[in-house]
Amino acid sequence: MSKGNLVVKTNQLNSALQNLSLPEIRIVQLAIVDARETNTGLSTDKPLRIDALRYAEMFETTRQNGYKRMKEAEETLFNRRFSYIDDDGKVVKSRWIQQVRYLDDEGAIELVFTLAVVNGISRIDGAEDFFTSYLLEQTANMDSIYSVRLYELLVQWKAAKQTPMFELEKFRDQLGVEPSEYKAMCDFKKRVLQVAIDEINEKSDIKISYEQVKKGRSIAGFKFKVLAKDKPKNAKQESRRDTDTADMFTIEGLNDKQLGRIVRNPSFIADYNHLVSSTSPAGQDSKEWELEMIDRLKKDASQFKKRPIRDYLNYQD
Repeated sequence: MSKGNLVVKTNQLNSALQNLSLPEIRIVQLAIVDARETNTGLSTDKPLRIDALRYAEMFETTRQNGYKRMKEAEETLFNRRFSYIDDDGKVVKSRWIQQVRYLDDEGAIELVFTLAVVNGISRIDGAEDFFTSYLLEQTANMDSIYSVRLYELLVQWKAAKQTPMFELEKFRDQLGVEPSEYKAMCDFKKRVLQVAIDEINEKSDIKISYEQVKKGRSIAGFKFKVLAKDKPKNAKQESRRDTDTADMFTIEGLNDKQLGRIVRNPSFIADYNHLVSSTSPAGQDSKEWELEMIDRLKKDASQFKKRPIRDYLNYQD
């Protein structure tokens, strides 16, 4: 599994009572991912830069729209608060962001998270049992914030294959449902729960179902079954690579749009133009070159080792 786009949160923070919008939670996800990719981690005194181009590529929008969404999300995220129970059983309240700087001329923002967030979000360092980890790509294409939140809550139970009961009111809070919203159970199940379940089952790596737990005649909460989806039978097994260098050259987590940007990079072309004949279609036509190189990357990325694959993403057409 590539750790390049791996999002890692402590389960305490992941289960925090929060109400983030979809663009807001994507900002947090990108921050986690990019802190891992740069091997810097998150800090309370060192800003983390997020580029609009990065947002645009990951969530399939334009760079201009990506920057607009980032700025809008940051403005509301700056004022968001959340709470969780710490190891001593005490309630901790915090904001998400303590500082932000706009780089309008560069199409980027720089964020500094609060201490609670920095302590709650970390790179994997051996204590994986205490973390919820998932690939950003599993939620990148989800349209409903309820789908993203439910995925985050349930993926930590994938190994157990089932969850304890989620008490109804707390569960609503964890999904970000306001007290005044979907108060009728039929509306909650139809417009929140089933929407999220359908999207998770369609777009993610897990398949979920639920049963309602009743107390008397009222629904007290929900239990979920969480199963990993079977991999396609023709899926190629990832070859064994040196653990110190595998993440540098893998293309896991990169979509076709990103691979196209990589192979169009003049540096990539200079590094690998020897792989095709100058008289071949790929050697004469840029579109053929792009199709040929994307195909080769997918079949065997290990032949492209002159520099880390993701270095070529820093290129604009």
